[in-house]
Amino acid sequence: MSEFIGDWHSLIVLLLAGFLPNEVWRWLGLWLGGGVDEQSELLVWVRAVATAILAGVIAQILVVPPGALASIPPELRYGAVAVGVAVFMATRRSILFGVVSGETVMIAGKYWLG
Repeated sequence: MSEFIGDWHSLIVLLLAGFLPNEVWRWLGLWLGGGVDEQSELLVWVRAVATAILAGVIAQILVVPPGALASIPPELRYGAVAVGVAVFMATRRSILFGVVSGETVMIAGKYWLG
């Protein structure tokens, strides 16, 4: 079992430094944000900024891919994104179906190209 889990000290550090601080902020946000009106101008602005940042990160990864993604041709990357967006829109904005279809196209295309 120790070969599977590895060093116990690493798991304790991971728990203390990674999981617990994140959970504290999540619970604090849940507690403080429980009564916030979802249609308030501030929250709509925050949602728009978060969406813009996410779109920028996705565009950067698509145009200048890191690591193993760089081995996939640009046409295949753009095609997978196009298929993912089309399926997302066709399935009444289902994120799950959009992501899975885009990944399927990318994996199948990479397998087909070799």
